[in-house]
Amino acid sequence: MDIIISKRLVWIFSLLALFLLMLTARLGYLQIARGEIYARQALERETEKVVLEDFSRGMILDRNYNSLTGSHNANRVVVFPRLVEDKALVSTGLASILRVDAGEIRKKISSGPGLLSYPLDAGQALAVKQQGWEGVTVVPAHFRYGVRPLATQVVGHLGRVRDNAEREKLARLTGRSYSLSDWVGRQGLEMYYEQVLKGDSPAASARLFLDASGKALPGLPLEVNTNGADPSRGNVITTLDAAIQSKVEEIMDREVEMGAVVVMAPGGDLLAMASRPAYNPAPGKIEDYLGGNNDAFLDQCTDLFQPGSIFKVVVAAAALEEGLVSEDTLFYCAGREDRLISCWHPGHGEITFARAFAESCNPAFARLGLKLGAAKIIEYAGRLGLNNQEITGYPLPRKNQQDFRLIAAKYNLVNSSVGQGPVLATPVQISAMLNTMVNGGVYRQPRLVSGISGPGLEKQFPPGEGVRAVSPDTAARLLKLLGMVTTEGVGREAYVPGVGSAGKTGSAQLGYGGGPVNAWFSGYVPKENPQYIITVLVRNGKSGGETAAPLFREIAREIMLLKH
Repeated sequence: MDIIISKRLVWIFSLLALFLLMLTARLGYLQIARGEIYARQALERETEKVVLEDFSRGMILDRNYNSLTGSHNANRVVVFPRLVEDKALVSTGLASILRVDAGEIRKKISSGPGLLSYPLDAGQALAVKQQGWEGVTVVPAHFRYGVRPLATQVVGHLGRVRDNAEREKLARLTGRSYSLSDWVGRQGLEMYYEQVLKGDSPAASARLFLDASGKALPGLPLEVNTNGADPSRGNVITTLDAAIQSKVEEIMDREVEMGAVVVMAPGGDLLAMASRPAYNPAPGKIEDYLGGNNDAFLDQCTDLFQPGSIFKVVVAAAALEEGLVSEDTLFYCAGREDRLISCWHPGHGEITFARAFAESCNPAFARLGLKLGAAKIIEYAGRLGLNNQEITGYPLPRKNQQDFRLIAAKYNLVNSSVGQGPVLATPVQISAMLNTMVNGGVYRQPRLVSGISGPGLEKQFPPGEGVRAVSPDTAARLLKLLGMVTTEGVGREAYVPGVGSAGKTGSAQLGYGGGPVNAWFSGYVPKENPQYIITVLVRNGKSGGETAAPLFREIAREIMLLKH
């Protein structure tokens, strides 16, 4: 019995000794290996900190890693009032240098440590530094928005977390922690990539370390860190080209009140997506648009519109692919008096298929549509991507108003053959349709986001493989027809001297009778070895040939000058 008790005591003492040994080792580790970290954390609790970025958030970049929001660094004055001995003197001095009211400066200084919002030029920054005021320094701060943010409807904007219910919902959806003071994506890429973009801590700050009594710790100067890392945030890399996007928007600001422009590369990458009217997403600016004109927030590049005669590309491709016509097949047009559908022309009379395409003759294409039948037109609209609203890396919800099956409904076929009635498409879809011909009959899904960068967040969105839509022969014949439009047809105003261009006009009626139309031109440049597919939509225009074609020419010419 004594032996059993002795053995148990040995086991108990052994376990106790092992526990004490492990505890000692752990304490030693915490004290030695982690001592510096814990000391730093203790200092953090006795710290005054000024954040040197307006949003702790990843960036949205173009294909060349340029910020689309205009993200930039700029000098600002940072003040730690605890170190300022003569606040009145410093307030007066700063006000004189910054050319602002001294009372404003005094009020800001009295409210605690902070970054003064006033911009500084190089001379002002030098003047502040030369004063040598303790507790006052000039540092570079990071700002998310520049003077002219690009692609605002695509990039989107931010807003504060509204309430605890939204805070909890965001946490569930993203697996991230939120507070009521956080800014979150409200639209566009800012919203779709919230989980990627959100940061957990500032990447830039100025800090003052204090002792237990609240005084600055001797030997620890004011610490400014402008190159900190926040591994929680990632960047979204788009396919857009900021230089092209900027040039397109510059032209639209002069020429377009309401409309859209899309520029696509032959591989399917979207190089520019611009809508007008636009808005400024920067806090302090966006409030001017909220509750006002909602069109400013509408991404018209991905919104649905009747395409008008641009849809004749679908009808022409179907007819050529099915062997129903050749370029010399004859039709008859009675002009405005045609019993089937009226034409913009007084009357073409007998006209070949090729001339009917170049002249955008409605009666010829209405008769061709009847010959093809609704099923074939629906099939080829699908082949050319007009029923596919997906854009790689841009998860927009589908717009259910687009339903090409309605072409088969009673009385719809004639109007549908000329791009009216139930036919709806987006400027991005129209660009992809034209791009199919440029690619020899292979459809490529548009791509807006090429990847995500960041620690542990790396992800690529490769371009699609492409799907055969029509034969190379049909595509080549369509390219010739598109070339006729700009050299001898209704799209002459879209011709780009020196490099050539080709495309198709569209004038979608907004009501019965005359009046404004949605004016389209979609084409490519240069004519040989095309590099840019450009779609222009001007809402409430005169016609595709008069309104959209000249705008296409100007945009195409400027892009060629910019890039070649």
